[in-house]
Amino acid sequence: MSKPAVPLRILCIHGYRQNGSSFREKTGALRKILKKQVELVYISASHQVPATQNQSEFKTDHICCISEPTNQEPEKTASGGDEDQRGWWFSDIQARSFNAQQECESSLGLEESVETVKTAVKDLGPFDGILGFSQGAALVAMLCALQEQKLEAAFNFRFSILVAGFRSACSQHRRFYEGPAITIPSLHVFGQDDRVIPEEMSRDLLPVFDGAQILIHPGGHFVPAASLHRQTYQDFLKKFQ
Repeated sequence: MSKPAVPLRILCIHGYRQNGSSFREKTGALRKILKKQVELVYISASHQVPATQNQSEFKTDHICCISEPTNQEPEKTASGGDEDQRGWWFSDIQARSFNAQQECESSLGLEESVETVKTAVKDLGPFDGILGFSQGAALVAMLCALQEQKLEAAFNFRFSILVAGFRSACSQHRRFYEGPAITIPSLHVFGQDDRVIPEEMSRDLLPVFDGAQILIHPGGHFVPAASLHRQTYQDFLKKFQ
């Protein structure tokens, strides 16, 4: 009798204005459809988003994990984690705020976030793969670039899943996209009706990865986990079990 497959361990990187616990809550449907294949481990960014910021300024990552197809983009979700909003870096250094489409020369906080992930790998690992959403997916792309360029010995991810990922518009981060193509197998997930990270922004990240796989859904800014998406996730993950 064959031994049951050991679940793959995946490090999960939340989006802007989320934290590890709110992201876990909002990806319940994903955990449900993949429970036999993976163990998802969630961490929080070290940078707190100032509470004084206008809440409507950047609704980015207040998402939920949609379990069945919908044409509506969720605007509000349960308050899980709203009191402790965190981010991986700020595009506006003075305001300590972030907008994915804001061009900037330099950012604040990325180096500390790389250290946060390194600590998580050391303390909670090992991990087979890494998954990120929105700003978290943009960070995952940078971490994969560091691994590809052998600049961080701590990172040894076998695969990555990037949901609503994008290239950072900060000039300081251009180095992550100008090196050799990233050969770590990747699955890129994006919505055709995403009004926060438009489809073309996610598509612009694809050439950075060699042989990127794609899962497109008709909805907005969320992690899709409907029954029709299950097979794509499972087929991608099966290669690493």
